[in-house]
Amino acid sequence: MSYGFKIMVEGPYACFTRPEMKVERVSYDVPTPGALEGMLKSIYWKPAIRYVIDQIVVFSPIDFMNVRRNEVKDKIPYSKIRGQMKQGGNDFYLDATASRNQRASVILKNVKYGIAFHFELTGLCNTEETDAENKHYHIIKRRLEKGQCFRTPCFGCSEFPVRKMTLVEDFDMQEISKEIYDMGDVDLGYMSYGVRFHDGGTPINGDWENPKFSDCADTVYYRPHMVHGVIDVQTYRRGSKC
Repeated sequence: MSYGFKIMVEGPYACFTRPEMKVERVSYDVPTPGALEGMLKSIYWKPAIRYVIDQIVVFSPIDFMNVRRNEVKDKIPYSKIRGQMKQGGNDFYLDATASRNQRASVILKNVKYGIAFHFELTGLCNTEETDAENKHYHIIKRRLEKGQCFRTPCFGCSEFPVRKMTLVEDFDMQEISKEIYDMGDVDLGYMSYGVRFHDGGTPINGDWENPKFSDCADTVYYRPHMVHGVIDVQTYRRGSKC
């Protein structure tokens, strides 16, 4: 039995940030596999499974726009929140006016993608029956069909939510825009594939009830080609580099 899925996702805006841009956010032309894995985790996730992106189809023309947004440059320290929770108080906040920072971003607009993916068992924290794969498959399928999620799926940044997500049997390649199709074979250069954490998803304290994970990680890059709008991720994943 195949445990793969194909979905169509659409939205007004997206931002798949290039890590080399330190000050202003600038989006890649196409989604990164890591961003799409995060989107899928908003639908359903367990430590026992990992998502693997196999193919990305770009249907809409690649169209950029510039925006300027107010952001905050600070965050409330975790130690302060923990201390206030223990004391039973609520005297912690962030003064948005004092911490405001205006930043420009180059983002994508009117995006539409087809995503083919499958999941694999990780062997982590897995106390389920031997038919675990089949169980996860039907849960994911049901949630995709019903449009269920435990947090809003987004295109790279939380402020750019997915407006429409549809489970499909196959992609209609006739819907790829002529502009994208006529681009032919496009070398997208080195792109971020995802982040690889040193702990491998296992708590460094060995306690799943009160887990503590490592923050140490490496960014993995790959060099894909978009051929008539189709990015065969599984082919170019073999050449990924840290």
